[in-house]
Parts: sequence; structure tokens; C-alpha cells
Amino acid sequence: MQIQVVKSKIHRVSVTGADLNYIGSITIDEALMEASNIIEGEKVHIVNINNGERLETYAIKGPRNSGEITLNGPAARKVHRGDIIIIISYALLDFEEAKTFKPWLVFPNEKDNSLT
Repeated sequence: MQIQVVKSKIHRVSVTGADLNYIGSITIDEALMEASNIIEGEKVHIVNINNGERLETYAIKGPRNSGEITLNGPAARKVHRGDIIIIISYALLDFEEAKTFKPWLVFPNEKDNSLT
């Protein structure tokens, strides 16, 4: 049996932009992606702390150490610059493996989305 568990989480980052005219996705600072073990194209869930919105999209790399967190395409209507969001990805694991699996959890500075 397999179950879905949290693989990666970037906890409480500030939205830096919303680009309605982009095809779709969320642009995430490459350093945050690396620290959380999220890869480009990976499906992610976005939870908006400010308004309770929840949505799914996929991750794309933003410039390293830029702090960029931009919701693109239709998702741009679900956030405002400055909103605090949580970015979560999941993995399918065998039940026994899931019992000992440790996810990558990242807690950036909310003010500038930096890792320090």
C-alpha cells in the first residue's frame, strides 16, 4: 500500500508578485526551491494565509536569492502582493517507508523570503 505524505514545505513566505498574463505556475526563488527539495515542474499546493484560498499549480525557478514568489496566470487572482502563503508538495511512499520519512521543511524570513 502507498500513501501520500508531505515531501516539502516552504512555510510562510511573502508573495512578491502576481502576473495574470503569464501562462501559469508559481515562480519560486531557486534557493528556496533547492532548500525545500522542490524541482522545476513539480506540482505544488499553495495555501494563502490571508484569505484562505487553496490552489494547485507547478513550480518554476526564479532568480537565486531574489526572494521572488510570484503567482502566475489565473492563480494571480487568488493572491495579492504581500500575502503570506505556504507552499507544499507531496510524495507517494510505501506505507512502511512513510513512517520514517522526514520532509524538507523550510522557514524563510517572511519580510524578504531569505533563508537567513
